[in-house]
Amino acid sequence: MSMIDDAKNILTMLKMPLAQTSELCCLTLLALAGINDNNQWKNSTNEWMRIHDIIQYITAKFGIQYAENTRETIRKNAIHHLRTATIIEDNGKATNSPNYSYRLTKEALFLLKKYGKKDWNKSLKHFQSIHASLLEIYSSKKKAQKVPICVNNNIIHFSPREHSQLLKHIIEEFAPRFAPYSECLYMGDTAKKDLIINTDKLIELGFIITVHDKLPDVILYNKDKMWIYFVEAVKSVGPMNPKRIHEIQNISQNVSAGKIFVSAFPDFQTYKKFANILAWDTEVWIAKLPEHLIHLNGNDFLKPRKH
Repeated sequence: MSMIDDAKNILTMLKMPLAQTSELCCLTLLALAGINDNNQWKNSTNEWMRIHDIIQYITAKFGIQYAENTRETIRKNAIHHLRTATIIEDNGKATNSPNYSYRLTKEALFLLKKYGKKDWNKSLKHFQSIHASLLEIYSSKKKAQKVPICVNNNIIHFSPREHSQLLKHIIEEFAPRFAPYSECLYMGDTAKKDLIINTDKLIELGFIITVHDKLPDVILYNKDKMWIYFVEAVKSVGPMNPKRIHEIQNISQNVSAGKIFVSAFPDFQTYKKFANILAWDTEVWIAKLPEHLIHLNGNDFLKPRKH
């Protein structure tokens, strides 16, 4: 097994994401440890090295050449992640300083010296007990960026997009005001179309469930009134225009419950972009004006269509 294979194995056991066990990351680790195929891990060092020095070491010891103009690639794809995982540290110089350098942390140096020895596993567990793995760090960061929404008394985490923020407003602002005591039967996030779907209830109500893409962003159901609210969260496409109404009517043609069609917009400016194509006998709700509702035509304000 080559030292590159060893480095890949070490990074894997340190729970680095797959992308950060690449050959580039392995070679960077080896250079910073002063290790090559003619050396052993017990002889690891942690001398300060610039990225220029790392490139020269890789070329001299492994015969693999990286051009000087790849320094930013090495910084972004290897150095950044190794530093986040506290495997390496920098010398605190300004990033544009010619003396900006990196080295193994003392803990990582101690760990690498143990690789291949009988007390490796013990040393690895100790390192992991004081440093979160990169997988844990990135997973935690990703989760923190999610949009939490309380749906049907459960907390659901949505992708951090503007569309998801509008879904959050629909559930937390629109529903309590204009669809109280309703259950959310369906909700589709931009990252996952059927994040919430009560297929059994939808079929029981008479829906034809074949292609989820044809469902609106949110479906709310009020059992007491026997009303169903179809709500589209509109950012750039998808308001309740005649074509959209026709599509929803097709998949709900066997549904006897009353149907209410709502276009939800983040603000008045977005609403104005679509105002001339909205279908009559539908509702408009604007997140920045949450207490108000606009009804397009007719006397049946926020009531089911009669056709």
